[in-house]
Amino acid sequence: MPAALAIGDFSRATSLSIKTLRHYHRVGLLAPAQVDADTGYRWYTTDQIPTAQVIRRFRTLDMPLEQIHAVLQAPDLATRNELISAHLASLEQNLARTQSAVASLRDLLAGPSPAAPVSHRQVEAVTAAAVTAHIAMSDLVPWYSGALAELQATLEAQGLRTAGPTGGMFAGELFTDEAGQATVFVPTTTEVPRLGRVEPLLVPAAELAVIEHPGSLADVDRAYGSLAAYVADHELRLDGPIREYYLVGRQDTADEGQWRTEVCWPIFSTGAAA
Repeated sequence: MPAALAIGDFSRATSLSIKTLRHYHRVGLLAPAQVDADTGYRWYTTDQIPTAQVIRRFRTLDMPLEQIHAVLQAPDLATRNELISAHLASLEQNLARTQSAVASLRDLLAGPSPAAPVSHRQVEAVTAAAVTAHIAMSDLVPWYSGALAELQATLEAQGLRTAGPTGGMFAGELFTDEAGQATVFVPTTTEVPRLGRVEPLLVPAAELAVIEHPGSLADVDRAYGSLAAYVADHELRLDGPIREYYLVGRQDTADEGQWRTEVCWPIFSTGAAA
């Protein structure tokens, strides 16, 4: 029989505080081997030390308690490894986002970079296949990815050809209130039938102030800032949804460094390029 350890000794053996051990007991993650019925005092056994050490290391990697519980209760090695691999992949994604944010911040602190040129463009109304929804800003990226995949699958299944770059239209409320209407569209040569979330859309004609943003969309706010300053300086602002055109985007390559995005602000008709 393995030797028993009082909770204080088990705490010292595992570098988990008594408060933490009590919490793990309450949530069913690491129950003591024995609980005194009269005093409520908890006793652990020496063979529980490796489990406590595994939990501590997973917590160091920010794995949520419910995921740790799933790993510990996994019915087989393959399931356990799949759960661990999924968390490690999530950590790698977070690390990549952190590194991108750090690089962007250092670039900002180094001083303002020359702003990309702004042009004016008149676009005609075009027929498109579109997905539209009222979403939270925090859900924009996963929603966009799902909508784009559905659009591409629908066009391929219908044998329809595209007639221009993929675009997006975003209501002002999405920025100001963190929730609003968003549309992802793909121009088409003919009108598409309604299928699932995909529906036909006539993207309206507009005059736009346009700036091109190269690379990842993680710092596309810099393009937005430059464009907003230009529109304000020239007193051209017109209410309406912001547009984005993905000249090269996630639909083309996973290499974010190759992405090219046009950010477009609706403006008063000037009839001339700036």
